[in-house]
Amino acid sequence: MTTARVVPVQLLPHLRRARDHLDRHYREPLDLDAVAAVACVSKYHFVRSFESAYGETPMRYLTRRRIERAQDLLRSANLTVTEICMLVGFSSLGSFSSKFTAIVGESPTAYRDRWAALGNPHVPGCFLFMNGVLTRNSGEAPRS
Repeated sequence: MTTARVVPVQLLPHLRRARDHLDRHYREPLDLDAVAAVACVSKYHFVRSFESAYGETPMRYLTRRRIERAQDLLRSANLTVTEICMLVGFSSLGSFSSKFTAIVGESPTAYRDRWAALGNPHVPGCFLFMNGVLTRNSGEAPRS
């Protein structure tokens, strides 16, 4: 029998700060040391505490957030799977495709094709880039 870890109340704001950091910077290369530093705890304590508080490890959370954003783009933007892969923070199309398939249950291409069959309009990728909604370097919306 395993017992659930109780996260100290005073640690919760630090974990929320780190989770918010993951949400804001999911497109960027992030490593565990840097995210743990945002929470002001060691990476080992951070992983254990984050998983106890949120039910998944920080890196699994980050991967899920990236896949969720990719799903949004696959449904609504006329971009290639490779462009979306890079825009959401993956550096390898193979890694992106395998993670996407494991989480969603179908390949990115099959997912996009299924949504395209519904006939919903797509925003042309060139429009997104030309109007500054996305930038090719980071995928981020420009800061005002």
